[in-house]
Amino acid sequence: MQITARYAKETAREYALRMLRENIISMELKPGSPVSVYELSEELGISRTPVREALLELNRARIIEVYPQRGSIIAYIDTDMVEEARFLRAVLEVAIVKLACDIVRPEDIVELEMNVKMQEVCAESHMHSKLLQLDNEFHFKLYKMCKKEDIFMIKDMMSIHFDRVRNMSLNAVKDLKIVNDHKTILEAIRNKDKEAAKKCMEKHLSGYSVDDESQMRELYPEYFKDNAKRLSETKQ
Repeated sequence: MQITARYAKETAREYALRMLRENIISMELKPGSPVSVYELSEELGISRTPVREALLELNRARIIEVYPQRGSIIAYIDTDMVEEARFLRAVLEVAIVKLACDIVRPEDIVELEMNVKMQEVCAESHMHSKLLQLDNEFHFKLYKMCKKEDIFMIKDMMSIHFDRVRNMSLNAVKDLKIVNDHKTILEAIRNKDKEAAKKCMEKHLSGYSVDDESQMRELYPEYFKDNAKRLSETKQ
């Protein structure tokens, strides 16, 4: 696991949840790998209770699978769950981007422009993890300017299924257009063009194609739920 410092005023449960979430998305904690309350508490330097609470919350989001008497594992990639998470984001963020067109301020445009410029640098330098972070920050800025930060936090847990695949796609799928998508969304907001903003966001969150999934399955066959089941049956 990649461990970063605990934020000021961040509770132990929130810290454990953030660390687990970030490491699951970054694939430091790979699908199918076991997770231990004892080992996590030791690694994070916190007691077992907040770790156990964080795992239960992730279990409710179906990203951690708990087996009585056997322990917990990171859930394999379930394409149905990925689609549900993508659908939720698409519904929410189409509404957010249209609202942003109505209330955007010049300083908001400057912030988004700076974010996109940093994305370009990361994309050119193949800094995939940083690019994903900037991608998330771009979307959070839209929620923030619309004063909908709490909604962002609520959808964030479900989004972990989609975000994990997005992270994989940065390594597996060629000719990604993430930065260009953000540029067109920014331009639509700048022009206060709600219809264009809606279409740009729908395109950006349209999921991944059959070809994209094929590339990811080729690179990470053991991470997908259906493949993992077949591999297990073959070993038996």
